[in-house]
Amino acid sequence: MRYFIVDDDRASRIMLKNMIEDTELGVVIGDVDSGVKAIPQVLSLEPDLVLIDLLMPGLDGIETIQQLKMQGYTGQFIMLSQVVSKDMVGEAYQVGVEFFIHKPINQIEVQSILRRTAEQLKLQHSLTTIRESLAGIGSAEKPKTRSIGDIVLSKLHGMGIVADSSSRDLIAMMEVLMERKVVQLPALKELYELTLHKLGIEPTSKECKAMEQRIRRTILTAMEHIASLGAIDYTIEEFEYYAPRYFDFQEISQRMKQIQEDHFLPTPLKVNSKKFLQVLYIETIEEQKKNL
Repeated sequence: MRYFIVDDDRASRIMLKNMIEDTELGVVIGDVDSGVKAIPQVLSLEPDLVLIDLLMPGLDGIETIQQLKMQGYTGQFIMLSQVVSKDMVGEAYQVGVEFFIHKPINQIEVQSILRRTAEQLKLQHSLTTIRESLAGIGSAEKPKTRSIGDIVLSKLHGMGIVADSSSRDLIAMMEVLMERKVVQLPALKELYELTLHKLGIEPTSKECKAMEQRIRRTILTAMEHIASLGAIDYTIEEFEYYAPRYFDFQEISQRMKQIQEDHFLPTPLKVNSKKFLQVLYIETIEEQKKNL
């Protein structure tokens, strides 16, 4: 189980993290002190379960849950609360909270609730698998071919960069390469020019430079995200898949070490844009072939 903790009390976050990991209930993949900070990280990391404080400055727990659900998060929530107001508890259940953990935090209660939640999630996954299997029996329909945009966005989502401004650039770039059926990437400057032309933008030196910088920033963000996952647990599926394929693994390993040692001035990462784009292109081709 992968957990994310949202609580403005640092001591509570540390206690919960230690309780979860010391008793091998799962791994805490992130924690923040506010709902505003939680939203982009939860959407990016997609934890199985979010433990969230009810009363926080800014967005409270209920408002944060509503925002996350509106933006597509489908995981589970457990509310942390000192409040015993029936109205607040009722509102929390209405927005999808499964269980409450009362403050001050008690280890036995935490373990009991998290184990029950994990069992519930496993049961739901099993039922979903059975339904999908039954629905597929006797069905001879050919699966719908995924668009290039869908494939690229799914890869970017896995690397935590689906919301970056260069998503449009990367989709158009892959469409250009697929249309031309290239085997190896052309020079990056040429690729940027072809992509800008497809987007209906005059491929001037200034526009090419701007696209180059957007792509580099996005890849750097992905490297930071993947290294953060690896620093927490190198067996996390996204880390195992993306770290060695899309990036220089030595760079990722170095950043993981810096994260674990809490470096305040980490060494800048080296970005290999050509490798990233080449792998993204190859995997886009492979994904499309699966549906043919």
